[in-house]
Amino acid sequence: MNPDLRYENRSRSEAVTSMLLKKFVTVFAVLIILTALLFLTGLSVGSTMLNPLEVVKHLLGAGNGEHTFVIDTLRLPRMLLAMLAGAALGAAGLIMQGVVRNPLGSPDVVGVTGGASFAAVFFITFLSGSVSIKWLPFAAIAGAAVVSALIYALAWKKGVTPVRLVLVGIGLAACMGALTTMMIVMGDNYSTSSAYLWMTGSVYGAKWSDVFSLLPWIVALIPLSVLFAKASGVLELGDEAASGLGVRVQLHRLVMLAISVGLAGSAVAFAGGIGFVGLIAPHMARKLVGRSFVYLIPVSALIGSMIVVIADIVARTAFLPMDIPAGVFVSGIGAPFFIYLLYRNRHQ
Repeated sequence: MNPDLRYENRSRSEAVTSMLLKKFVTVFAVLIILTALLFLTGLSVGSTMLNPLEVVKHLLGAGNGEHTFVIDTLRLPRMLLAMLAGAALGAAGLIMQGVVRNPLGSPDVVGVTGGASFAAVFFITFLSGSVSIKWLPFAAIAGAAVVSALIYALAWKKGVTPVRLVLVGIGLAACMGALTTMMIVMGDNYSTSSAYLWMTGSVYGAKWSDVFSLLPWIVALIPLSVLFAKASGVLELGDEAASGLGVRVQLHRLVMLAISVGLAGSAVAFAGGIGFVGLIAPHMARKLVGRSFVYLIPVSALIGSMIVVIADIVARTAFLPMDIPAGVFVSGIGAPFFIYLLYRNRHQ
């Protein structure tokens, strides 16, 4: 190749990379600011309205302590749990869509969330009277892991293809939904109401222990997914092309699937079955920063956080004094969005 032409191509590539990086930094900074404003709003509104300036003073340790219980005990852990759960679901959805190479792929669509819900409802219906409720998150994570392993095993045929993963996942999601409904019908009134509330998804009654239990999953798995982001982008070119470029396709797909399951399972374990966040957030992120996985992962996580925080703020203020589960409002947006995606991709 002509040296001048090679230099020109390299310069053009560097210019494009620099432009994408600047765009990402700008978008990320704006999202951070919006998330912080939403966080402050969430701490200020509710059955007891607080002045945002007083909330800021309290967070900086300069307050008079008048609102310590409302902020520190009731609202702060709730907002933090909403942010963490939303970030986990947003990143998990992006990773799942990359693994299955399908814009409709998300943990709740392909059965991962269904496995967590089945295990949690089983625990609430049959074990809550004899086993401490503290074990509920572990049951949900275990359910997500078992169903994901089953999906992978059933989809295996000299390797795993995205199409088989989606089809098997949708089938198992339907089975999990039917079994979950059957258990709810069999349970008593108290167990049924608890299971329905959990399945809808809510951060009501969040505790600091929930925040500290979910935080390690986010801190460990989201940075890990960024390390595999470059290979995930190559994988979108197809299995044969990725293999030709040196990507160990099946191993990478298994690792990324495990990361997605860990993020989705842990979020569902502590915030309940909040659906569609993993479907909506990645699509919004692609509109903002393009298709680079390195940029998409943090942006999807931030958008996921914002979605759950907004839903929770609306849920606990729109119908005062009632506190509606946040999952109701997310589903109200997510279901039409899912139908829109089906329509848009009907010829693919």
